[in-house]
Amino acid sequence: MANDGATVTGPINIVGAGIVGLSVAWALTRRGRAVRVFDAQAPGLGASFGNSGSLSAGSVVPLATPGAALSGLKMLIDSDAPLIVRRRYLLRALPWLRQFVRVSDEATVRQVADSLLEILAPTLPTWQRVLGEIGATDLLHHTGQLHLYPSELALAKDDFAWRLRDDYGVRSERLGRDALLARQPGISEAYPLGVFLPEAAAISDPHGLCRRLAQSLRAAGAEFVQAPVQALLPDGAIQAQGRTWASNACVLAAGAWSMRLLEPLGIRVPLETQRGYHVQRRSAEVAPGQMLRGPVVSADTKVFIVPMREGVRTGGTVEFAGLVAPEAPRRFALLRSNFARIFPHAPALPAEDGESTWMGHRPCLPDTLPVLGRLPGHPCLWAAFGHGHLGLTMSAVTGEWLAQALCETAPAALARFGADRPTLGARLR
Repeated sequence: MANDGATVTGPINIVGAGIVGLSVAWALTRRGRAVRVFDAQAPGLGASFGNSGSLSAGSVVPLATPGAALSGLKMLIDSDAPLIVRRRYLLRALPWLRQFVRVSDEATVRQVADSLLEILAPTLPTWQRVLGEIGATDLLHHTGQLHLYPSELALAKDDFAWRLRDDYGVRSERLGRDALLARQPGISEAYPLGVFLPEAAAISDPHGLCRRLAQSLRAAGAEFVQAPVQALLPDGAIQAQGRTWASNACVLAAGAWSMRLLEPLGIRVPLETQRGYHVQRRSAEVAPGQMLRGPVVSADTKVFIVPMREGVRTGGTVEFAGLVAPEAPRRFALLRSNFARIFPHAPALPAEDGESTWMGHRPCLPDTLPVLGRLPGHPCLWAAFGHGHLGLTMSAVTGEWLAQALCETAPAALARFGADRPTLGARLR
């Protein structure tokens, strides 16, 4: 698919200074293009700040699967479940949840998995190149990823997901209790078995990665404007700081806030914030004398426990509550109890400075895929949002694809991620 719009001239406007927007900016800068990056916050202070750091190139299983959709809806009535909808937000969330169920049949799941494979397969080599270019290879760790199960029955419930990974060439190793402890000492007896993904990697400081990308961009001449964007204009210009910033190309990478900018243009995409939480301990010790070696995932509660440059981050949960509701202290308590259940012998830390907490907004679409490429009916506006739980993983490839489409020839795979794809259910005026 060729870039069939007008030749892009002048600086390219990029809305969003999270990991996706920064990755798009870097890929364009590598091609000699001038960029302006707009965000109300400093680079990397949104969802990119608090993610799990995982580079999950094997995450070809969509959120909506035949079993997961039904299980997720059952969780809605349990206030301690990994997935909750606040009562006052239920009516707002219903259209998203309906579309989520619609795309959970096996045929659609495999169609989405095909698309996920396209963007995930080049993840690690693309990130390795980018990290080398910005001098950040020290942040990449080839740790693998360990999934814990409390019983054979619990593992059997995930059989479809593991078979799907196997069908798409994702390597995994089943582990009994002894092999599990050999991989990660200190795991509770509540988890007698697990599955290890040997090819998974991780970033030990996601916010640090964003800072280094921003530093490299500034050194290459990129302009950063720290101000909220009031409006997108059809010709690629944007309004911010009381003025119009002209361009004939604008890339929208504003994460969960992207819909607020698209709605005035008559574009309605079912984008929701799945609010995520984390608790970060300032120690990496998970048992006396034992450090956390790599990401550990509790399959029953969907919690990630991951080593960071400064301690251990316990993150997860999905909360539908919109962009303005206050954080829920109960979710932090659930993360702490999950950590204690998995690593019961972790040393206690001083209450006053032993941990930090965070809540942020994952931009999620019902079919798991982000919206990428030129927006239908708006040849100067380009989308790069909706990466959900895989924003860090997908961002380097997203940057490459968008830069190719803007400067050269769009990769054929980009068509799978358009706003007009059938599995999305968007309304485009």
